[in-house]
Amino acid sequence: MPSAPERNAAAEAPAVSPAEVLEIVQAVVRELQPQRRPRYLTLDSSLERDLGLDSLGRVELVQRLERTFGVKLPEETLGAAESPRDLLKALQAGGGASGLVFDEELEDQGAGEPAPERTRTLLEVLDWHVQRHPDRRHILFYPGDGEPEPLTYGGLDRRARAVAAGLAALGLEPKQTVGIMLPTGLEYFAAFCGVLRAGGVPVPLYPPARRSQIEDHLRRQAGILETAESSILVTFPEVLPLARLLRAQLPGLRRVVTVGELSSAGEREERTPFPAVQEDDVAFLQFTSGSTGSPKGVILTHANLLANLRAIAQGADIRPDDLVVSWLPLYHDMGLIGSWMAPLYYGIPLVLMSPLSFLARPSRWLWAIHRHRATLSPAPNFAYELCARKIEDAEIEGLDLSTWRFALNGAEPVSPAALQRFTERFSRYGFDPRAMAPVYGLAECSLALAFPPLGRGPLVDAVDRETFQGSGRATPAAGDDLQALRFVSCGVPLPGHEVRIVDDAGREVGERKEGRLEFRGPSATSGYYRNPEATQRLVRGDWIDSGDRAYIAAGEIYVTGRVKDIIIRAGRNLYPQELEEAVGEIPGVRKGCVAVFGAADPATGTERLVILAETRERDEATLERLREEIQGRAVDLLGAPAEEVVLAPPHAVPKTSSGKIRRAASRELYEQGRIGRHGSSVGWQLARLALSGARSQAARSLRRGEDFLYAGWFWGAFGLVAPFFWLLFAVTPGLARRRRLARQVGRALAALTGTKLQSEGLEALSGPGPRIVAANHQSYLDGFVLTAVLPPDFAFVAKRELEERFIARVFLRRLGTVFVERFEAGQGMEEARKLLEALRNGQSVVIFPEGTFHRAPGLLPFRMGAFLVAAEAGVPVVPVTIRGTRSMLRGDDFFPRRGTATVVAAPPVSPSGTDWQAAVRLRDDVRSEILARCGEPDLARQ
Repeated sequence: MPSAPERNAAAEAPAVSPAEVLEIVQAVVRELQPQRRPRYLTLDSSLERDLGLDSLGRVELVQRLERTFGVKLPEETLGAAESPRDLLKALQAGGGASGLVFDEELEDQGAGEPAPERTRTLLEVLDWHVQRHPDRRHILFYPGDGEPEPLTYGGLDRRARAVAAGLAALGLEPKQTVGIMLPTGLEYFAAFCGVLRAGGVPVPLYPPARRSQIEDHLRRQAGILETAESSILVTFPEVLPLARLLRAQLPGLRRVVTVGELSSAGEREERTPFPAVQEDDVAFLQFTSGSTGSPKGVILTHANLLANLRAIAQGADIRPDDLVVSWLPLYHDMGLIGSWMAPLYYGIPLVLMSPLSFLARPSRWLWAIHRHRATLSPAPNFAYELCARKIEDAEIEGLDLSTWRFALNGAEPVSPAALQRFTERFSRYGFDPRAMAPVYGLAECSLALAFPPLGRGPLVDAVDRETFQGSGRATPAAGDDLQALRFVSCGVPLPGHEVRIVDDAGREVGERKEGRLEFRGPSATSGYYRNPEATQRLVRGDWIDSGDRAYIAAGEIYVTGRVKDIIIRAGRNLYPQELEEAVGEIPGVRKGCVAVFGAADPATGTERLVILAETRERDEATLERLREEIQGRAVDLLGAPAEEVVLAPPHAVPKTSSGKIRRAASRELYEQGRIGRHGSSVGWQLARLALSGARSQAARSLRRGEDFLYAGWFWGAFGLVAPFFWLLFAVTPGLARRRRLARQVGRALAALTGTKLQSEGLEALSGPGPRIVAANHQSYLDGFVLTAVLPPDFAFVAKRELEERFIARVFLRRLGTVFVERFEAGQGMEEARKLLEALRNGQSVVIFPEGTFHRAPGLLPFRMGAFLVAAEAGVPVVPVTIRGTRSMLRGDDFFPRRGTATVVAAPPVSPSGTDWQAAVRLRDDVRSEILARCGEPDLARQ
């Protein structure tokens, strides 16, 4: 690629024959698989299933075709082409531009300006930049070989507000989650910020990469959407029909829409009000990649993210004249937070390209750094490896990487060999080896946790293998020890964050002793969304369990592996990454497609070492030779062979969306005997999805029928029983007797309608003297439930409007109800006097201090009136929490659903005085007790 800016017209369509294409395909297959038996090749042979070409094999094939025919194929060809015929069509269409079309020099917009410390949310950060410099360029996006697309701060704000208005028109409620399944592009940022502006919670999802993987992909995303309880999915037109198949399997997923549809709907809405967003609100759910298990939704608040961004700025010394280049996917935290949110906060430009652009031609990444004089650019370890191995010298003639001052290397284990290969290869192109920065982070800490010192370069620690594997002590190895284990330093914790290394009992260990890495700091998550069991395993008091093992030497962190991946064999800890890398170097084994894991061995009580490696070879003699070579590597590194070596066809080793080996999933496939089963055709995948959706639809229809029958029975029971008991209440003498009757009727109706009643702590309601019961308000069913559960010596406080209705008036008066206006402090003195008089007469009362309720979950602010009365009368208040009634009968709905209503009484709270401040303290104490037990958000903070 030439270094000067250029804009090339599309090449004329070359004369390409099918035979020429097949010849080149066959040559690439032979080179990549020299021992493989020749197979009959046609234009419709599957590149993946029949020819075993993985993503890197496709890169080589596309580059070979481009060189042969003198064209540049569109980057979409790399992901979309499934057969030689697809490649032939792309070649006959003439390809595209001959290289990445660079924009002219970024105009001088002045130095970057970070958002001030007072900003507390991502939206406040965006608003601040919009107010200060709406026309300043925020992002320059290169869509493959097309023209670059700029996005200003003002443009992002306008697009986001249109999306937010469209979401509001669809009925999105505050704090509801919205799935975002979009490729890298400017629409992604509009969708993400639009969801935040509408008060929702974004859930990034990765879009399908290949048609042959649609079924597994959509099923995996369905699990995430179900866990996140997303009601809306935002996707792009090409995937829209497939994404809508998810609706048949997810009853909570109401709409699948595109950004364009949302924007069009939003533009028709005038002055849509958006809810306030607070720093403790969830900014988005980052689902972990699932390399060691099922994906879990990490809860990240605005406060978490901004704390991490501020710490990153100190660790990376972000400067006003910095510029970031990134191709990292936006569904991954390193791409979303590190590559976009950091430039957003600090007001520095972001030059963005898609991951497919990088994979199609890795040199594009380096040329973008050269062209825009970028100073910061992150990538995972494999990207540096790919550049070192796959880029030809002719592609980078004239390349200058001298401005790249901080090359972050993270998101996966860092290989010392890969660091050395990259720095040796690109030092002659101006890359400073001291710029290479292995870093450590995880989604549970928002993103980053540890950075190395600036300008120091990588630090590799060689430790004695036998000592480390046997006792976990990282004893420095002799300089000539070829068997030493080598670990890369990830630096020191970022400002405001702490780490410690603990043993299995949770005790902190000393210098150079391996253990579990725990951390704490303002970036740490509060847990996993709707997963209390996993959260309990994650949070350990003030500390968070990283799930990684590590040791500390001279204050720097050396990560040694994932806890779940370490194999315990004959009392020794074995680390899979090193053996996987060594096996991947064997000719005939697919590099990066090796999984090493332990499988339980009941006979010995320890773990069997299993090596699963992908190969394209089929000849049995060749396969036996590979097994011997793999066992040789195992003996060299571990001192003993593996119990089993499994050679499998391409794509047998499961990986995460970010390319990490899923060892737990590999173990599961191995134990189930399912390794190497080929995927079905796209048609069969879609048919299975449709059939699965039809089954789900039929089951939901059956459940809906049951729901309608239950609703009919519910209201029928009330309609038949209520008139009889109303007459009974009207004629029954004695208040105490009527209240006992009301309690019995409530319990009978609960049994008749299948409503389960549960209670805890009701002993707090007994005792001498009057008291006030303060309960949260979720539903019209609350009064019915409390009547059935509470002792029959409480009077309800009801709003005066009910006294105007004859049927309600007779019933409530006969139960001794106190009717009041909805008073606040300073008004309704007569009503407050009534309540005070009831208390002084020894009457205990029940109040709903919220005054009303909404459909959406959340505890509303409490009104002061009853607490002023309690303080003046000197009576205690019993906090009572109601759970379950909101889902049984929503505030804007009279369609009942079967469920369980739970009433929990906390110990009484006594006023500390009779003045206003005492009443405020009483209100806050009572509300805190209820908030801690109701399991709903605190709406008083909005």
